[in-house]
Amino acid sequence: MPVVDCRLPFVRKLMARSVGILLAIFCFLLGSAAADCNILKEKGKDGLQITLKNYCEAWRMNVELHNIRDFDVVPDECVSYMGKYMTSTQYKVDSERTIHESIVYLSTSCNLKKDGTDAWIFDIDDTLLSTVPYYKKNGFGGKKLNLTSLEEWMTKGKAPALQHSLKLFNELKSRGVRIILVSSRMEHLRSATVDNLVNEGFFGWNSLLLRGADDACKDIQGFKSDVRKQLISKGYRIWGILGDQWSSIEGLPSANRTFKLPNPLYYRA
Repeated sequence: MPVVDCRLPFVRKLMARSVGILLAIFCFLLGSAAADCNILKEKGKDGLQITLKNYCEAWRMNVELHNIRDFDVVPDECVSYMGKYMTSTQYKVDSERTIHESIVYLSTSCNLKKDGTDAWIFDIDDTLLSTVPYYKKNGFGGKKLNLTSLEEWMTKGKAPALQHSLKLFNELKSRGVRIILVSSRMEHLRSATVDNLVNEGFFGWNSLLLRGADDACKDIQGFKSDVRKQLISKGYRIWGILGDQWSSIEGLPSANRTFKLPNPLYYRA
């Protein structure tokens, strides 16, 4: 009498389920690969063989060169790449180089008068304090900015210091340069901003200038240009500016030198 394996129907069902899962995964990967191929086909019309990494790195570089402007979000296909860059050693090395060049300039080209009017301007977000923890939880630039959500995060005062910028900050303090912080943050964030800065080691600045109600309708570049105009009218010599956005360093009057930190996550004009 033949032996009937009672497990056979179960095994067959298990195999069928496994095949279904594998097929679904394959289709997903195939779809992703096809999407990547479509992107690269579109971007490589001149016959240049490029990878998705090449494409995203070129996009990032052109943001830093100010060739790409006024973007609302990072391209979908590059969100993961930008997230990896902003949390990478390369981002730290790029930022460290900016600070190194700032200190070289300070040491070799600034004829400081030491009369109380030598000044340096810093932006705050992603210049002194990092908003990367916020963007890590909110799509690394792949979603349109929710200002209410970002400001709610800022009120908690948990933004970590950018250590490379703290190095320049302390160097300027030791040389008697007036440190002026100019941020696009609104005035209602002052208390949280001060606490966050001090807790992260940024203390001893001379002025913290935030946007008030009268500045709300100004673009950021216009607001920061007006601040520089007021400072110069008071007799300050602005030797340098450090910021992560072009709106922090462009516009007239300018400083003797400007230094930009990398930031491909967002564009603020």
